[in-house]
Amino acid sequence: MKARNMSVSSEFLLLGLTDDPALQPLIFSLFLSMYLVTILGNLLIILSVSSDPHLHTPMYFFLSNLSLADICISTTTIPQMLVNIQRKRKTISYAGCLTQVCFVLIFAGSENFLLAAMAYDRYAAICHPLRYTAIMNPHLCVLLVLVSLSISTGDALLHSLMVLRLSFCSDLEIPHFFCELDQVITLACSDTLINNLLIYVTAGIFAGVPLSGIIFSYLHIVSSVLRMPSPGGVYKAFSTCGSHLSVVCLFYGTIFGVYISSAVTDSQRKGAVASVMYSVVPQMLNPFIYSLRNRDMKGALRKLLGGVTSLL
Repeated sequence: MKARNMSVSSEFLLLGLTDDPALQPLIFSLFLSMYLVTILGNLLIILSVSSDPHLHTPMYFFLSNLSLADICISTTTIPQMLVNIQRKRKTISYAGCLTQVCFVLIFAGSENFLLAAMAYDRYAAICHPLRYTAIMNPHLCVLLVLVSLSISTGDALLHSLMVLRLSFCSDLEIPHFFCELDQVITLACSDTLINNLLIYVTAGIFAGVPLSGIIFSYLHIVSSVLRMPSPGGVYKAFSTCGSHLSVVCLFYGTIFGVYISSAVTDSQRKGAVASVMYSVVPQMLNPFIYSLRNRDMKGALRKLLGGVTSLL
């Protein structure tokens, strides 16, 4: 099979979730609805946090940044899929595919680090309540967000530059609805050993370290909560962590689920369907988790919606 230099004008073919034309309108409607819910839900979280002075705390600062990352990662993947369905062409340019790979890695990595920062915030609030404001000062909060974005951007650029060195074969079909890094690498005709090693090493570091930090934080939180004398204090402590724990379980659970699914099935198309669980579903559900389980957030949303209604 002849290798091709992808510096010339070339395109990848995104096969999507199914080839059945009868299902395309259903898939379009489903993903458009999920995208609109994701954008609206996360935008409401950001507006509620910014408009309510009571929510100007580290936890909600990280939450608003998490919502922004959710909006960005959904916007990176879903609109391209919707456009392809509408125009009945499933192509994406080489530059567009590489750009999509880069931005997906940036925003997914940012979510990963933001969840770790939120776990550290809960650890400081519960285990060191008297020093909480000193520990989680505004400078540290901004620094944590900037560091998470910088590390994620560096990781994404590294992978993207490593893809640029690859030569690709004439078969450029990606059995997915967006350009996923490992799917793109499998299409290469040149040696991909370094690329695959880089994926495992960076995943072990940039996913393992934040996850270890989350586990470490919650081990200390549980230890501190169990020493509390009053049941009311125990309930209050766990209630402040419930939403974050739900989001963490959803984020990492779907990723591990997709990994296990891809390991036990030979169908790449089934793997694409499974990947919807980590690339679309968590971003849509996160606003519901935080708004339904959080009294302060529900109050801020009511104020925001009430203000909008009064203007209309």
